[in-house]
Amino acid sequence: MSVPARPAPVRAAVILPFAPGANRANTDRAAEARLAEAVGLAAAINLVVVHTAIVPRRAPRPATLLGSGQVEALAATLAGLDVTVVIVDATLTPVQQRNLETAWRTKVIDRTGLILDIFGERAATAEGALQVELAHLEYQRSRLVRSWTHLERQRGGFGFLGGPGETQIEADRRLIGERIARLKKDLAQVRRTRALHRTARKRVPYPIVALVGYTNAGKSTLFNALTGSAVDARNLLFATLDPTLRGLDLPGGQRAILSDTVGFISDLPTELIAAFRATLEEVAEADLILHVRDAAHPDTAAQRADVEAVLDSMATSRPDAPATLDADWRARTIEVLNKIDLLPEPPPPTPRPPCLPVSAITGAGLDALRARIAQTLTEGRVLANYSLQPEDGARLAWLYQHGEIIARADTDSAITLTVRLAPADRARFEQLP
Repeated sequence: MSVPARPAPVRAAVILPFAPGANRANTDRAAEARLAEAVGLAAAINLVVVHTAIVPRRAPRPATLLGSGQVEALAATLAGLDVTVVIVDATLTPVQQRNLETAWRTKVIDRTGLILDIFGERAATAEGALQVELAHLEYQRSRLVRSWTHLERQRGGFGFLGGPGETQIEADRRLIGERIARLKKDLAQVRRTRALHRTARKRVPYPIVALVGYTNAGKSTLFNALTGSAVDARNLLFATLDPTLRGLDLPGGQRAILSDTVGFISDLPTELIAAFRATLEEVAEADLILHVRDAAHPDTAAQRADVEAVLDSMATSRPDAPATLDADWRARTIEVLNKIDLLPEPPPPTPRPPCLPVSAITGAGLDALRARIAQTLTEGRVLANYSLQPEDGARLAWLYQHGEIIARADTDSAITLTVRLAPADRARFEQLP
């Protein structure tokens, strides 16, 4: 039996138009760091990068973004490299994308298109596939001008209605619009299902601890280290797209639910922010947020700012929007400086704002992190004293399951307990029959 030949690797070039001071992201990051991130994104979908270039950009050109001389020079360079795709690490208009493809005689995609391709390849669940397809269609709807060669073809009128009919591009836009509407309806059902799951968890209830952070900051590795799970934790951008929930045992017998979520990135496409609202709801509903940072990354401060910008946008969105954070989300956030094993000297822990150095690989600092999580979750609880009949085993078990037993005294006629409970749990217990 013959072994099928492996497909030839796709050769790519990565071009970074860089304008220092043009926006916050460029101001915070060096050009080399941004280029390295773009190369990492390309590697995430197995592209072989054979050429990179940082192109100084002044005023953006409406037709090509870059200057005509820069476009011509790159065309000469690319002609001898046999590249299949050129990635421009910027946002291109449909016209700019088409003109660059014509000038360079190869496929061109921008940063948004690249990230959408990564998400499309990685989506592993039905929910993830819905989210990615919605984001991709929203993106493509504005780019039909470059996607079709039969734009002026018309479909004739129906029956006696006559008229010129609708052009092919109008039909395509209509079909995409209809598909987008169906996807939004399906995702609304996903949100309703998630809301039911969260309601069920609140009846248990265990506090929810959500991991957030820049892509490849080590969230999934930390998730595995804390919960003993084995979720995919490759050293790869956007290795995690779909949320994962596992039980987390804490000091003092406490238990919580830990949620691993999709990573953030600078200049995250707006289509993806909107589409992944259902996933980000896990963050919005969390009792505690762990902001995982790559302490060894040279741009760790800029990455922190990018993550906080997305969370702030969730906090300032309209009240009826899904995944809306409360304005004081920072008050329930612990910063976790991961990958300290890659530093020459680990940074010291800081009391306020909460910031703990850890290594998910070596386990350093994980006990301190568990203790900080337990302490933070306990700080919002109240002490209550109850006296139960010895035969009232159901209510006694409820208190052990939902609270922290501080003291217990047993006599023949009563069991006296001092319990630390969340305010909602105290109200719920006192309404039990």
